Amino acid sequence: MAVRKGVGVILGLLLLAVLVSVLGMAAIFFAARGGPDIRDNATLYLQIDGGSLSEIEPGGVVGQFLGSSPTLRSAVDALRKAAVDSRIKSVVLVPRGGGALWAKTQELREAVLEFRKSGKPIIAYLEYATESEYYLASACDKVFLAPASSLDLRGLATYELFFRGSLDKIGAYPDLMHIGDYKTAANTFTETGFTPAHREMAESLNRDLYAQLLRGIADGRNRSEDDVRALLDHGPYIARDAVAAGLIDDLAYEDEIDDKVDLGGAKQRVDADKYREVSPVSLGLDKGPKIAVLYLVGVIASGASSFDSPGGAVTGSDTVVEWLRKVRADSSVRAIVLRIDSPGGSAVASDIIWREVMLTRAIKPVIASMGDVAASGGYYVAMPANAVIAQPGTLTGSIGVVVGKFALGGTMEKLGVGVDGVESGEYAGMLSPVRPYSPKERARVMEQMQATYDTFVEKVAEARASTPEKIDAIAQGRVWTGRQARELGLVDDLGGLWKAIAVAKQRAKIDPSRHVELDVYPPRRSVFELVANPFGS
Repeated sequence: MAVRKGVGVILGLLLLAVLVSVLGMAAIFFAARGGPDIRDNATLYLQIDGGSLSEIEPGGVVGQFLGSSPTLRSAVDALRKAAVDSRIKSVVLVPRGGGALWAKTQELREAVLEFRKSGKPIIAYLEYATESEYYLASACDKVFLAPASSLDLRGLATYELFFRGSLDKIGAYPDLMHIGDYKTAANTFTETGFTPAHREMAESLNRDLYAQLLRGIADGRNRSEDDVRALLDHGPYIARDAVAAGLIDDLAYEDEIDDKVDLGGAKQRVDADKYREVSPVSLGLDKGPKIAVLYLVGVIASGASSFDSPGGAVTGSDTVVEWLRKVRADSSVRAIVLRIDSPGGSAVASDIIWREVMLTRAIKPVIASMGDVAASGGYYVAMPANAVIAQPGTLTGSIGVVVGKFALGGTMEKLGVGVDGVESGEYAGMLSPVRPYSPKERARVMEQMQATYDTFVEKVAEARASTPEKIDAIAQGRVWTGRQARELGLVDDLGGLWKAIAVAKQRAKIDPSRHVELDVYPPRRSVFELVANPFGS
């Protein structure tokens, strides 16, 4: 029986190897053909589903050979390519789906504004729009709305869930502690609503993001911020009222756009999925001196990274250390950009990465580029970089510590489950799943947390040429927008990945006008790696 099972496993691996080889040969064949057939006088239709745009591609067989969902970088690259591609005469941008956090939307908006410098028209078509879709669309030359739709502009509101009441009902006690009045991660479980500090922080973030929304729409529609504020206060709008208010240029179905606006003489449509197959190198982009881009996405933990796990992406300290050592030793890599989209995680894993960044920046420039979130451990791994770049809407900071456990003794009792155990050592039962911490245990945990917080603050002070006292005053676990963080001295400049690449070029003494080759991590996996682990990273 065991022999049969072993033979089955071997045959399965062989079949998988054949499949991967065939897919690999197909990929090589299509690459050798020079990409898809794009005829002259084309319009690129670029659909942006903000809620599903990830930072990195899936790493399994499906992601590498059978096509994967668009990423933020592939969407930005589509506009970069279209700007210099003589076959593309115009772009129709179709934002939909919403759900994107503000930093991603701002990065896309910057790409639209950069594309407009080419002189080619870019038109936004909205089937339906809330604030995020309209914010992106407002950067285009013109904005069209489907006739039966609405422009759902109402302002910004944020809501958070609190589970303390539910936990009380099932007899579970959230014994969670934090350093910093604004370190609110535990509040979801320990509170029934906002604490005063939590509310203050939430209101501050919401106000600042709303101000960024107003500024962006005002710039895009050539209106004053006061005008835009008044318009949003009178929303939402049915389609014809949105036109009358000057928020929409005209109503149209998608097939009517070319009848209502000049698309540069374009006569054929190219969809984004097809255009993604066009290599930037074939258009003269992404070649030249090499800059490594390392994606640190998801919760930070010890061990290896994982980008396809059911629980979400994980940035593993072992993987990041391996990447940094490799690019540090590679003489062809002139500079390194850390692209960070992480809410934090393990303090120890973050510190391991911090150390490796410090060693690397002594050899070549390291620039941190923050995505939607680079908070807590996400900020920890960014701070040792030579320069830290964030979008105005990035959520960062959260310099604080939260630790604890759930005491489930009451829940077990309600379910009729008995729990018993033995302990040797005064603090052996500290992590008991049944009872809360004792006063002595709580004091010991708080002592460790304070040491971690002090180390965090001291390292931020060193990185930002400040003092621990000044950093402590703006730390306390508080989350800031990227714009606020720049004013406070926690980041150096505002912008996206390409802003960070420009800073990396400057630090590496690369001519600003030269294109660069991006050496991206995680790299595409080899056939042998795919055979060993076809559906994960």
